[in-house]
Amino acid sequence: MIVERLVVGMFECNCYLVGCEDTKEGIIIDPGGDAPLILDRVGQLGLTIKHIVNTHGHIDHIAANRPVKEATGAEIAIHKDDAEWLVTDQGSYARMLGVLSPGPAADVLLTEGDEISFGDHSLQVIHTPGHSLGGISLVGDGMVFCGDTLFAMGVGRVDLPGGSWETLMQSIQTRLFTMPDDTVAYTGHGAPTTVGREKQLNPFFK
Repeated sequence: MIVERLVVGMFECNCYLVGCEDTKEGIIIDPGGDAPLILDRVGQLGLTIKHIVNTHGHIDHIAANRPVKEATGAEIAIHKDDAEWLVTDQGSYARMLGVLSPGPAADVLLTEGDEISFGDHSLQVIHTPGHSLGGISLVGDGMVFCGDTLFAMGVGRVDLPGGSWETLMQSIQTRLFTMPDDTVAYTGHGAPTTVGREKQLNPFFK
C-alpha cells in the first residue's frame, strides 16, 4: 500500500495520500490546504483518487476539499454527524486560511463499519468522537488514520463545538487502545506513532 504524509496549511495538518500500488486507485485523507502540493504529488504517484475522506469537519482538515474535488472528481466522504461542518461558514478560521467557506457538501455520509475501498485495499470506518461529534478513524493493514483523536504524546482538543473530554477518552481507550500495540497511528498533526507507544508513554493516560 502507498502511504504518503504531506504537511499542509497554516495549522500543519497531516494530509495522507493512500493508494493501491497495483491499480493506482487511491484516496486523500484530510486535504487541509496547499491543494497544488497535494495534486502535484498525486500526479507524481500516478494515482486516480476515488474519495476525499475527512476524519472530521474542522476547517484545518477540509480547507482544500473544493479544489481537490474539482481537480480529481473524487467524492467527499465524512461521518454523518460532522457533515454540517462542510456547509457551515467557519468564520475567522476560514478567512485566515483564505478558504471559501462553506465548501462542497458531502457526497458520502459515513457511519460505523463502512468500508472505504481503493484497488485491492480497503479501510474500515470506526466512529471515534470526542474531538468532534463525527470524528472517525480509518483502520486497515496494521495502521489507523486517527485524525485529531490521538497524537504522539497527546490527544485532541475538546473546546470546540461537539467536543467532550469524557467521550474522547472513551474513544481512545475502547477503540484505539484495543488495537495491537504495533498498529501504526497516523495522526492529524505531528509525527506518526504506535498504539503501544501511546499506551505506555502518553502522559494523558498515566
